[in-house]
Amino acid sequence: MHMTTAILLPVAVLVAWTLIVWAWMLATRVPAMQKARLHPEKAKHTRGDAWNALPSEVRQIADNYNHLMEQPTIFYAIALVLAVSGEAGLIDVGLAWAYVGLRIIHSLWQATKNVVMIRFYLFVVSTLMLFPLAGRAIYLLVS
Repeated sequence: MHMTTAILLPVAVLVAWTLIVWAWMLATRVPAMQKARLHPEKAKHTRGDAWNALPSEVRQIADNYNHLMEQPTIFYAIALVLAVSGEAGLIDVGLAWAYVGLRIIHSLWQATKNVVMIRFYLFVVSTLMLFPLAGRAIYLLVS
């Protein structure tokens, strides 16, 4: 696999992981709502009494799914710039895999243990992978 397309594999893996978390969220949230006799209309906002009626372990998974809709969008954009540039290198691909691996670990941690400071460190370290990737993408676009 050429490095230009190799940068897209971690993107596809993170997309697939996000879909797995979506299924996990659905598989836990619907039964929890039924058990709590919570009508979907009462749970249209992810804050408040209705949301708090759900067990923490169910909310953690939903929170993580929301997190996968936030920061990874930066990663997707950077990876696409690197792929389109045709200049993605081994270091770029390595950083992309590190980011994806750390985000998956972050997801598993948040959805299971959810000790906030460990989750925070995982978030910070994964975010640090984006800085050199973004810098390289900018460099390739302006050079």
